[in-house]
Amino acid sequence: MYKVLTIAGSDSCGGAGIQADIKTITALGMYGMSVITAVTAQNTMGVQAVCEVPLDIIAKQMDSVFCDIVPSSVKTGMICSVPAVETVSAKLKSYNAKNIVVDPVMVSSSGTTLTEKDAVDAAKKYLFPIARIITPNRLEAEALLGKEINGKKDMENAAKELYARYGCAVLLKGGHTVENANDYFYENRGIWMEYKKIDNPNTHGTGCTLSAAIAAYLSYGVTLDRAVYRAKTFVTGAIEARMDLGKGCGPLNHMYKIPTGDFTW
Repeated sequence: MYKVLTIAGSDSCGGAGIQADIKTITALGMYGMSVITAVTAQNTMGVQAVCEVPLDIIAKQMDSVFCDIVPSSVKTGMICSVPAVETVSAKLKSYNAKNIVVDPVMVSSSGTTLTEKDAVDAAKKYLFPIARIITPNRLEAEALLGKEINGKKDMENAAKELYARYGCAVLLKGGHTVENANDYFYENRGIWMEYKKIDNPNTHGTGCTLSAAIAAYLSYGVTLDRAVYRAKTFVTGAIEARMDLGKGCGPLNHMYKIPTGDFTW
């Protein structure tokens, strides 16, 4: 059994964060574990509140996981503060964690800031160098590099620059563009992963789902570019399934590959 750990915040409506990650890992046939870094009150209309989990509890969760069911891969998402980033990265190093996928979560899809600026700087210092891949979207990449990214050439240059700075592969996501959902993957060389833009406003948790799926596929031992491609395909299918829940930007259908059970009693 392949084992995947997600280190992220909890989403009370189940569309993003820990809940989306566990659904993704389960849908891909693997065993999911979690270290919760923050508890959020949120739904499809936005984030109403955020409460960071105490550092000693974050550390003890990580100890509990790594001292028993050792993960084959790890995904990190929302980590709110500098001390939390330092705690998580120190534990990952001490346990020699493998296949670390870092999703540099900064702002929710509804516009709520989820990570302190200093925590982003800490992630660049402590988390990025131990990551196998980071998965920023275009807006996050702009914040990381301190400059605007417009068009394909800018995306290519940005991914190369991030790779050179931090020594890990980069998946620069272009899904925020109007025209398409093309992403640029860079590890020694660049690959455009081209996908059509799906006309569906319900995309809550897309980034969380993608990074969790990459971590899951890395557990199989496939190459990184293959893991990214298969993860992107999974996310595309979850969006195309067109689940429609809530009053705002609804979640993906993570279970679209799972046959509907017969619940007739």
